[in-house]
Formats: sequence, structure tokens, C-alpha cells
Amino acid sequence: MGTVLEVRQLTTEFRSEQYTIRAVDGVSFRLERGRTLGIVGESGSGKSVTALSIMRLVPTPPGRIVEGEVLFHHRDGTVVDLLQLPERQMQRYRGNRIAMIFQEPMTSLNPVFRCGDQVMEALMLHRKLDRKQARQRTLELFAEVGLPEPELILERYPHQLSGGQKQRVMIAMAISCEPDILIADEPTTALDVTVQATILDLMRQLQRSHQMALIFISHDLGVIAEIADDVAVMYKGRIVEYGPLEHIFTDPQHPYTKGLLACRPRLDRKLRILPTVRDFMEELPDGTIRERLHISVHHYIDTLTLSESDLQQRRAALEQQPILLQVENLHVHFPVRRGLFGRVQGYVRAVDGVSFTIRCGETLGLVGESGSGKTTTGRALLRLIEPTDGRILFNGLDVRSLSGPELKALRRQMQIIFQDPYASLNPRLSIGSALMEVLRVHKLFSSDRERREYVFWLLHKVGLEPRHFWHYPHEFSGGQRQRIGIARALAVQPRFIVCDEPVSALDVSVQAQVLNLLVELRQEFGLTYLFITHDWSVVKFISDRIAVMHAGRIVEIGDAEALYANPQHEYTRRLIAAIPAATLEKLQQRRLHPLTPP
Repeated sequence: MGTVLEVRQLTTEFRSEQYTIRAVDGVSFRLERGRTLGIVGESGSGKSVTALSIMRLVPTPPGRIVEGEVLFHHRDGTVVDLLQLPERQMQRYRGNRIAMIFQEPMTSLNPVFRCGDQVMEALMLHRKLDRKQARQRTLELFAEVGLPEPELILERYPHQLSGGQKQRVMIAMAISCEPDILIADEPTTALDVTVQATILDLMRQLQRSHQMALIFISHDLGVIAEIADDVAVMYKGRIVEYGPLEHIFTDPQHPYTKGLLACRPRLDRKLRILPTVRDFMEELPDGTIRERLHISVHHYIDTLTLSESDLQQRRAALEQQPILLQVENLHVHFPVRRGLFGRVQGYVRAVDGVSFTIRCGETLGLVGESGSGKTTTGRALLRLIEPTDGRILFNGLDVRSLSGPELKALRRQMQIIFQDPYASLNPRLSIGSALMEVLRVHKLFSSDRERREYVFWLLHKVGLEPRHFWHYPHEFSGGQRQRIGIARALAVQPRFIVCDEPVSALDVSVQAQVLNLLVELRQEFGLTYLFITHDWSVVKFISDRIAVMHAGRIVEIGDAEALYANPQHEYTRRLIAAIPAATLEKLQQRRLHPLTPP
């Protein structure tokens, strides 16, 4: 159908007083009308900066586009270099001919304007519609992207919508001017698997109906496989592999691509540990990359796969262990207050009669969509949220009956790893000070010298270096901060840890490292986990059993392998059906038969 965009030797730098970072380093690719280019890589690889450079939205200073061409091909055959246009002319392309959906819709939508007004503004600016025409077109767009009750959504503010609804508003705004190119920057990263599936299906349908070219950016090759025709793999600002989706999946050439494909948890088998990018490649001091493993991804995964007899031995060993945690008919209700005097008008039943047990050394996965009650359940076990009713027995001790010193003593044995490690760390305390504080509170060790030596040991255990003792939270990457969260949970030598979405915000390569660390620590210290997540591939890898939670209740619970292979509840089947395709055959089948939004 012809080329619509051609990028040649695009180079973008960010400068500071100390150094210069080349975020995009000589990137070139071609985008055809009606096709989707997937750009994949870890955080910091240059994916988003490439998109911002195409749109000329790179913040200056400190960023600047050093060189290159971004050629936009009009249907009449004329070609324009977007990098050479004056800003006033560029505004006619930005949002009109080229639109962009950003990763976090809440930061992209103006919180003080209604959703409808924000879409209408784009129509009035680019399409010169009057307010009445813009309103009617916005209602049509909201219906097209599958928003329920468009008239109501039109009048609502962003904070009144769910994550999936906000993303649909962003999509409606992006397609409002019928652009030739739509750039989607991690549009499904923060969404549940079912919402993600419907958004991907929606984007496929819109692309077909509007004949758009699509650039889809993600760190997850599983998601890229759902939607892309061609794939560009980025590493440190460069495209290291480029080609049709099928070739990238079946015959990857670059060791980095092999690592990305391998480190995603598998659904078709159980692995001892997850492969990581480091298993496949090594970066030498001069910046060149050396391949470590000269075998295929599939062959390497075969060497890590657990046999059925291994799994049976694990199950038999756990059945011999005593029950560590017993939860009976747990309820957590939140009052809904209205009126001038804040009278209680009703209750939100966040957790509504949950019961389960966890044996010593076992990992129970708790999976479900946002709002299902997973996190509330985990926090109620530790009395971070007070339960409304029910029993929580930890090693035979009634948790709800404890208070004061007894509860503090119990907290040594029951810890939590939070979803957002940065929000749970004090930005004013160095990492060493934060970990030392935990030890002082629980009166562990007799002197600060002993505590300091123990903290150094902890940092080493979670894969950090002694120098990190004096660093502050903002100086660490997301994966490093999550390791700090794990170290803090381990500091008091607990028996049981609630892992609340500990890898949901991480790149798949970093996610693999953190999951491997949790498995290693479980084996070394005999830890017991309640692992909370919405990601099936993650929960299946790390869990012995899985409990599926929906609307405050556990609808199904069982052995991880058996439950995935033969789900009994309709909600479980719907969650599994929405998982991004893991095999080439499955993704080809899904393309022929798109998911119907649930």
C-alpha cells in the first residue's frame, strides 16, 4: 500500500554538565500504510525517545535531535522532512496526520477538564468543526472505541474513569482526526490482562477500519506478537534486529533478541529458573556484544524445564509440611459515607468471605483483575487493613486477637513487598539507614556495627553492592529498588512474605531476575509466599497453587499446572483466554479470530 513514514539515521542526545547520553543512535526504519511496526526493548533502550523525536516532542533542553531525517509520504506522492518544518507547520502534522497514545493516560489527560471537552478541542482545532459538530463526532468516537454510555463519559473527569476507560478516551482522541500514523507508547502496560486484550483487539479493528499505519512500543515481546507485522528490537539507542514478526520469533539472530524471547515466563511448561538476557549476551568494555550461548532459545529452555516427576516430588514434599497460615471466611468491608454528616449509606465488600490455607515453604498465587480484592486480602493478613470479620491463624496464633507488643513481634514473622518500591521507601533516608532502622525497631543485634555488617550481607544476598548502602532511592533503577524492598522484607528474618505485584512494573528481563531471586531465597531460607499478581505467566511460574479472585471472592483454587490446563470457572477461562499469545501458531489463530471484548 506504499510507504507512509521513513526514518533515516535518527540521532537524539540528552546533555548535562557532566556527560552526554545518546538515547537514539542512528535509527532507521520504514513504515508501510496499513501495517504495524512493533518497537521492543528494555527501559532506557530508546523506544519512547524515538517516538518523541518523530513527533518533535523531545524536551529541549536537555534533549536535542542531532541529525537524521523523518520523511512523511503524502498520498499524492509528495515527501516532507518533519525535522525541517517550522514549528507552526509541524503542528498541522502533530495530532492531525501523526497521533500518539502515551503510556499513562492519567498524566496525558487534563484533570480539570471533562473528557469530552478534551476530544472536542482536538476536533475544533484540526478539523475546524463548531462545538455542536465536535460534540456529535466525539459521541461517535466514544461509541467506536467501546466506551459504555458515551453521553455520561462525555461529562466525566479523568479521575472518574477506570484505567481501561481512560485509555479508550486517549485512543478516541488520537483517531479523532483520522491520522495516517498512530504511535502507541506502552498503551497496555498498566492494564489487567483482560483489559489489555480488549485494547489490543480494539486497536487492530481501528487500524483496519481507518487504514492507519501503527507504531506499537512495548517492552514485552508477548504483547508485540499480538499486534505487530514487523518488529524492531532496540538496545541502547540502536536497532539491533529488524524484520517480519514470524522471523523474529522463529529465528532470532541477535543474542539480545534471544534473551528477550527467553526471559518471559512460559505457560506451556514449568521452569526451574527463568532465563535472563545475561545468559545469552555479554557487553564488553568497548561496547561490543559477545554471544554467550550458541544454542537456540528452545533448546536452552528445554534444559531448564522441570519434569513431571520433579513436580510430583515438590507436591508430595509440600503435603508433608504443616499449615503455616489458615484464613477462614475473611471479610473486609469499607463504609460508603454521604451527606453533610458523613452518614454510612452502604458498604463496599472488597473481600467477601475468603478462605484458604498455605503450608510451610509453599507459594500460593492470588490472581485476578484490579479491584478483585487481592491487595486488600494481603494487607488484611498483616493487619495493615483491619478485617471486618473472619479468622486469620498464623502458626496456630489468632492474628486478629493480637495488639501492641504481641502484634509487633508477629510482624517480624510476616512481611510484605509492595508493588511500588519507590513509594514505600523514604526518599530522605539512604538505603543503609532505612534497613538499619528496621533492625533497630525490632531490637536485632547489639550494636550498629553488627547491624551494618548484616545490611551489607543483605545487599549482597539480593544482588546489590556494598556502595549502595550510602545511596538514596532516586539513584536506583526500578529493578534495583525492588531488590531493596526484598532486602527490607528479609531483614527481620520472616517466615511468611506477602508479595504484592512485585514485578508488574518491571521490564521482562528485570522481572526474570527478580523472580529468580525470590525462588532462590525461598529455597535458601524456607520462605512461604502469598504472591499477588494479575499476570498469569508470572503466577504460574512461581506458584505451587493458584487462587483466582473475582469481586472479593475466591472462585477457584488448585494446583498451578492443573488449574491452568483445565480451568473450571468461567471467569478463570476468560482470564486465560486473554493472555498474550505465547506461540506463533496461537498468535496466527488469534489474528484470524480476534477476541470479542468481554
